Amino acid sequence: MAVNRDATMRVNYKIVSDNFRDSFLPAYKTSGAAGMDLHACIDEALEISPMQRVRIPTGIALQLPTPQTVGLVYARSGLAWKHGVGLPNGVGVIDSDYTGEIQVLLVNFGENTVQISPGDRIAQIVFAPVHTVSLVQTPEFSKTERGSRGFGSTGVGAED
Repeated sequence: MAVNRDATMRVNYKIVSDNFRDSFLPAYKTSGAAGMDLHACIDEALEISPMQRVRIPTGIALQLPTPQTVGLVYARSGLAWKHGVGLPNGVGVIDSDYTGEIQVLLVNFGENTVQISPGDRIAQIVFAPVHTVSLVQTPEFSKTERGSRGFGSTGVGAED
């Protein structure tokens, strides 16, 4: 059941598969949800063996309104926790100039075969702003509290 929210941005979509059903349309499920679920738009169930990668169509294409918008595709925590299924690339990036079908790359990191059925929620998409930058070479950075200390360094003694 979709939740009614005031939309601050309009994103055009096209249905691109005969397998698409109205219930597959991404929607916010709660008033505080950041992402919209993406559904498997397939004609029959498929199995993902341990360590197998698959590309699953969603049946829709999106057209983002500006180059300052990106669609970020994330794993669903329920699939990850219950079955070990996630995205092999961590996060899928839907650029503003891509207008093809949204397809979700999944990998079964678990030990058992997992079945994906038509209409299953397989990922979620979050829309976010993009900042276009110009890189400027500099010989020195301004000092910061953390400096160049890397992984696991926060809370450890001061260093540049």
